[in-house]
Amino acid sequence: MTVRKLAMISAGLSQPSSTRMLGDRLAAATVARLEEQSHEVDVTRVELRDVAQDIMNNMLTGFASPKLEGVIDAVTTADGLIAVTPIFTTSYSGLFKSFFDVIDNRALTDMPVLIGATAGTARHSLALDYAIRPMFTYLHAVVVPTGVFAASEDWGSGADKVKTLPDRIDRAAGELVPLVIASERSTAVRDPFGFDAALSPFGVGS
Repeated sequence: MTVRKLAMISAGLSQPSSTRMLGDRLAAATVARLEEQSHEVDVTRVELRDVAQDIMNNMLTGFASPKLEGVIDAVTTADGLIAVTPIFTTSYSGLFKSFFDVIDNRALTDMPVLIGATAGTARHSLALDYAIRPMFTYLHAVVVPTGVFAASEDWGSGADKVKTLPDRIDRAAGELVPLVIASERSTAVRDPFGFDAALSPFGVGS
């Protein structure tokens, strides 16, 4: 049985973090659907705050620490990615953007991606489509149609609010799963110096 590799990254700064909470729920919904279809799943969960200094050092020096290199490898070799960020000043956080700035801009080509975001109020929800989605489109990732936004009120006890967020999570996970199942990314041949043969016209087998 092929093991499907799923990576979930959270750019939340606090601990505990609503951003991490949303990421965990999206991952759990995706894993549940994959397991329903008899797929084994290997999930890597990453809090970017734990490698924030490493990301900054990489931006300044051009070299990734072993810890950051491990995170980058887990993300770029996954069959699917769940990426969740808090919204600051109407866009993704600087930490979130910086992480993708230090990844080779070809490394996420054809990567199935589910995007999520959190903020204090629902008025920031448009950031999913005017900031986060365009970034992954630029990186040639395949972003599922449903992005999941959670405002502070979505974690409340109102019946309608409690129902709405799980519905969005389930719908988004349902869109990601077929792409993860079809993915061949984890079997791609990768060069230790960052060259991905699967992204080259002169790759292995050509």
